[in-house]
Formats: sequence, C-alpha cells, structure tokens
Amino acid sequence: MPKQLLIYETAVPLSAARHGDCSVEVGATYDFSGGVNSVPLMAVEFPHAAGEYAIVFAGDDSLIPAVILGVRGDENLFLSKEKTWEAEYIPAFVRRYPFVFSTSPDGRQLVLCIDEAFAGFNRDGRGQRLFADDGKPSEYVDNVMKFLQDFQAQFRRTQAFCTKLRELDILEPMQAQVALASGERLSLGGFMAVNRAKLKALPGDKLAELAQSDELELLYLHLQSMRNFARLRDRLTGIEGGKAAAAAASGNGAAPPAGSNGSGQAAAG
Repeated sequence: MPKQLLIYETAVPLSAARHGDCSVEVGATYDFSGGVNSVPLMAVEFPHAAGEYAIVFAGDDSLIPAVILGVRGDENLFLSKEKTWEAEYIPAFVRRYPFVFSTSPDGRQLVLCIDEAFAGFNRDGRGQRLFADDGKPSEYVDNVMKFLQDFQAQFRRTQAFCTKLRELDILEPMQAQVALASGERLSLGGFMAVNRAKLKALPGDKLAELAQSDELELLYLHLQSMRNFARLRDRLTGIEGGKAAAAAASGNGAAPPAGSNGSGQAAAG
C-alpha cells in the first residue's frame, strides 16, 4: 500500500482476527513524522498552537489549516536528534498516530485503522494490548476511538470554518523566503493566509458574525502566528550550523573543498 495521509504507510482496518494478539508501544519519539514539513490543524487547536507554529491554510479543493514544521519539503524541524518533539503543543494529527479512520466501501461508516508500519506495533506484548482475551477491543482502543471521534467532529467544524473563509474571499497566496548564513536560499509556497486589509473591509454584519462564533479570534491567532516563520528560520539556522560544526570536527578542522559552502551542501541560487 503506497504511503498516504502524510505519515501513514500501511494503514489497515483493526480487527480481532488480524490483530487479536497485537499490542502498541507508544513511546516518546516521533521519528515517523520526520519526512513531513506540515500537518493539518483543527480550528479548535489554534489557541494552543499559535504561540509556537506558523498556522497557514493549504489545499485547493479541500482547504484546511496546517502548521508549518519545516522549510524543506521532507524536513520536520521540530524533531530533536533523539526524535523527541521540541514544542510544548503537539498537533492532534500527530498524537493520533498510528491510528486513523477510513471510510467503509459504502461510505456509511468510519472504520478504525492502524498503521502496521509503526515501530511500536508488535506481537510481543509490549505496550498496550489492542484486544482482550475475549476478542473485544481493549479499554485502550476504546479511548483511541473516542479521541478519533472527537477529532472527526472537529474536522467537520474546521471544514465549515474554511468554507466560510472561501466565501468571504479574505485569503491570499503567500510565500516564505529563508536565507541561510551559508548563502543557501529556500522558498516555501503553496499556502494561503488571511489578508488583513480584506478582513478589516468586511461588512459590519459579517464581522459581527465572525466575532459571535469566535472565528474572528481564530483569524487573529492565525495572523499572529505568522511571526513564527522567523522562529522556524532560527531553528533551521541552528540545525545547519550544528551540521557544519560537526562536519568541521570530523575533518579535524580542515577547510571545506572548493565548491562547498562549508555546511556540507552546495549553495542554492
């Protein structure tokens, strides 16, 4: 099964027949998210995430909020060397892994699935059992179901919020530029942000409606969070500086070869 849903690789329906003897060991590492530079964010998470992440809107047909985790396409800058998460708030999209809902073939039901590629998935009894001896879902799985049901409900509310933003026509395409000390320049695009002027120009009744639903607060949290692009740049600069220092140390302080920018990477124009 090809990798899909960003961090999921082999998500299959959870069943007693297939997983009756399986357990899940959820640790403190998040290496499964190392290859993504953004993840979806529910509207209800804005107050928790705005202080640490840049919150943007992404997608064409299905617009959804997202937090930016890195500038390069396959790099999560919020992972430490030990693969722990370096932020106080962890998005629910990440916390729900390795579980996810899929839709039944008839489209009427949500089916709980598990990513069998998850390192903590095992048949050795490590961690939380998925099924009891009688074949019924364990208390752990019941709690997972409740979490995902709440996530799904928040997802629908977030979709409605994004539909309203499209109708109000207050979003505009944006691009972030990052220049590293090495001379490398990185560009991140494909996302949208609220245009402050368009927001202020909305009719009074529309602004009142947004304020009444607390969605106006969400919009200003989003705008405030854009300042965190600078913090993301600092994260990247720190990581690149660490790599350069490590490369220099491994080479006993020797000068980098010609054509190198000293960070172990060729400078991009």
